[in-house]
Amino acid sequence: MHDTSTPHVTDTAETRNEVLDFVAIGIGPFNLSLACLSEPLEDVNGVFLERKAEFDWHPGMLLEDASMQTPFMADMVSLADPTSHFSFLNYLKLHDKLYNFYIREDFFLLRREYNQYCQWAARELTSLRFDHDVQDIQHVGDIYVVRGIRPSTQEAFVYRARKLVLGTGTQPYLPSAADAVHSEVPVTGSRVCHNAHYLARKDELTSQPAITIIGSGQSAAEIYLDLLREIDQHAYQLNWITRSPRFFPLEYGKLTLEMTSPDYIDYFHALPREQRNTLLATQKGLYKGINLELIDEIYNTLYAKQLQGVVPTTLMTNTELTSLTRESADGDFSLGLYQREQQQAWRHDTSTVVLATGYHYVAPPFLKSIESRIRRDAEGRYAVGRFYAVDAQSTADAEGNEGDQSPFAGEIFVQNAELHTHSLAAPDLGMACYRNSCILRAITGREVYAIERRIAFQSFGAPGSGNGFTPLSASHLPYGETDLQTATSVPDSSDTSASTASITAGSTAAPQHRETTA
Repeated sequence: MHDTSTPHVTDTAETRNEVLDFVAIGIGPFNLSLACLSEPLEDVNGVFLERKAEFDWHPGMLLEDASMQTPFMADMVSLADPTSHFSFLNYLKLHDKLYNFYIREDFFLLRREYNQYCQWAARELTSLRFDHDVQDIQHVGDIYVVRGIRPSTQEAFVYRARKLVLGTGTQPYLPSAADAVHSEVPVTGSRVCHNAHYLARKDELTSQPAITIIGSGQSAAEIYLDLLREIDQHAYQLNWITRSPRFFPLEYGKLTLEMTSPDYIDYFHALPREQRNTLLATQKGLYKGINLELIDEIYNTLYAKQLQGVVPTTLMTNTELTSLTRESADGDFSLGLYQREQQQAWRHDTSTVVLATGYHYVAPPFLKSIESRIRRDAEGRYAVGRFYAVDAQSTADAEGNEGDQSPFAGEIFVQNAELHTHSLAAPDLGMACYRNSCILRAITGREVYAIERRIAFQSFGAPGSGNGFTPLSASHLPYGETDLQTATSVPDSSDTSASTASITAGSTAAPQHRETTA
């Protein structure tokens, strides 16, 4: 029986010469899922390393009533093993909350609740090593040697393993228009911040006479509603500015949700790189929009407040941030804005700024020594094989297309770094168990958890013969002449100008999903 009351205390024998089956780096929801699925396997020996002191999932956005955008079955294990000790339903049962959840009758967890569930799972696991900052990886013979330090003690550690799983997650990014305040954003006490730090900065923000939010995604909407509810209490001017043409709702139709499936991954992954890039530009509305219920709640709140008089708030669409500067060392901010349809430039002055500008993947510096073993595409991104390997020995070609890659092959695997090769399934929490089942198959050489091959009712590619379909020798038009070549208007949670700069320089943007993960 697992102890649910106290955290598991890990051993400190990091320098032993034991060769593990794998080392996983980063402990976000995706690698936490892998840890839960690998925990009961007696023939698998791996560790998970994380530089932070504990698990805490996006603490800056754990608003009291904010809900997840994926159902509770997208937990650590249920879609691979519904009987697992680590299921969300078992967590509820062990904490005397199962009937409360049943009576609530809502498939979507509160975000705080999801974080508490993950923290419980982390305490139950024996393979997690927090306070472990990986600094270098070497490949010696057929072994990966992982070295780093423990930030709390500066103690060195070494692990050796046959395989690696990279789950270092995404990082906040800023538009290049905000370069002038780049260094201020992560600083405690600054009046400009990324939404990742919102709750920690909220008291400072609400003490000022004007607050401006830049962004169009779920996080921007949640922050706007949270501040709107308190606008009478603090009497600030509240502004929400987005370059998106409108406040797009997240598309949540069931046939659209089938695009987060092994079927669609097969289809998308087999397309040429150029076609995948074009498709991604049209798919942002499938994972970067706002909950329709949240949009309605914002409108209803505005409606109720205007009954008492004019609400001091401004909402602007089609408006791009072109510059962001501070007027003086401790003064207000000046924003350059451009209304794209009217082609009109504006200046906007405000006391505080919240940049809800999304996240992107940052290649960890500790990969430098093994870079030659990683295959990348022509744009410098991971050339991710169909089954999530990125090592040159296992992936088929520079496009990441499956060819010689076997489902049982792979030395280096990635979590949530394959949007460009696997489409919107990459950041989806509901696909965590599928991906981890594939990774465990490659690690163990056997299919530990049954892996779904086809779950969609629809067919994504051209049909074969039968049922009235007859393949022709050539398509009517070349791909580049079809309407797919023209990207449709889609929500843009980054709200950046064409050129973007990250909080961590030199990385590739990875748009935020309906649930930001890993």
